[in-house]
Amino acid sequence: MTLLITNIGELTTNAPSADASDDRTGTLHEAAVLVEGGRIAWVGSAADAPDASAVDEIVDAAGRAVIPGFVDSHSHLVFGGDRAVEFEERMAGRKYAAGGIRSTVAATRAATDDELRRRLRGFIDEMRAQGTTTVEIKSGYGLSVADEERLVRLAAEVTPEVTFLGAHVVPAEYADRAEEYVDLVVGPMLDACAPHARWVDVFCETGAFTVAQSRRVLEAGVARGLAPRVHASQLGPGEGIALAVELGAASVDHGTYLTEADVTALAASDTVLTLLPGVEFSTRQPYPDARRLIDAGVTVALACDTNPGSSFTSSMPFCIAIAVRDMGMTPAEAVWAATAGGARALRRDDVGVIAPGARADLVLLDAPTRIHLAYRPGVPLVAQVWKDGVAAGIRL
Repeated sequence: MTLLITNIGELTTNAPSADASDDRTGTLHEAAVLVEGGRIAWVGSAADAPDASAVDEIVDAAGRAVIPGFVDSHSHLVFGGDRAVEFEERMAGRKYAAGGIRSTVAATRAATDDELRRRLRGFIDEMRAQGTTTVEIKSGYGLSVADEERLVRLAAEVTPEVTFLGAHVVPAEYADRAEEYVDLVVGPMLDACAPHARWVDVFCETGAFTVAQSRRVLEAGVARGLAPRVHASQLGPGEGIALAVELGAASVDHGTYLTEADVTALAASDTVLTLLPGVEFSTRQPYPDARRLIDAGVTVALACDTNPGSSFTSSMPFCIAIAVRDMGMTPAEAVWAATAGGARALRRDDVGVIAPGARADLVLLDAPTRIHLAYRPGVPLVAQVWKDGVAAGIRL
């Protein structure tokens, strides 16, 4: 199956030419893309496009913009219930705290596999309709051996990017026995979950896990073949950023409260800082200063952190709009962070980019430029999505 998308007014490739080092978005105008067998086969000027007679399907973009599919590198999609009342209370002034996770744990444990699976697939469809073609999914709402195993197993049905987050918080039945719970996480729970996961994560934060406990969890995961990720500096400054950099984590996420030492360490490392604008929107915490981070040389990704407590959005366009409006990013930087940045946070080079050999994950916008993702917040601008070259069937 071959597909030619032509007459693209603005094409964001994230594959800049050698003489365009100042534009890492690799933007082309009046462009075309050829897809063969689910992969990008050719990218260039529409005037130089391959012979259309040899193509199975032709799509005329009519001067509209095309970008890579969004890569959402931080989500918690397998859970039961919701926390709408908690959100309402926060909007009335209640402070966000990590302990609210336990209410979702109870609802998740009570849900059947089929209920969780049905809801998970609904979230995937919701994301796909908004342009997300790659998603990472964490466990963390089971917090028992059996429940964490089923969460990573269900997540693995829809994505290869599965993260074991048994160390989300200490469950109620282990109150005042955090070390015993960590023993469970690094022992039987990890044994059960590692076969279904690619990553190991920990919430290194006051109210969750200490630096020493976080190190135990991450090192145990690495010993079982999982690569590390870290939640850190969401509720206040701490040592989680330094731990992530020391252990070579692919990504450290949140970064709401950063010290100068944190920024310096991140800039000198290969660890991506994944910012989660939906969290600050929902918790009324201060937005991270992405401008400061980018100017310092930190690699930044954007993700939704879809979860029922602190960020119940699945919209990457919404997060892009916030990043531009409140975090100091340009539209080009925000789109890069939501595509190529997310790919780097997952250590992937086959997504987040439109270049020969990459997966044909593409988004056609009902707009002439990517700027409109921030310029027209809340407007459904995704006209069509292709995942591995297959149309999601939205609208043209």
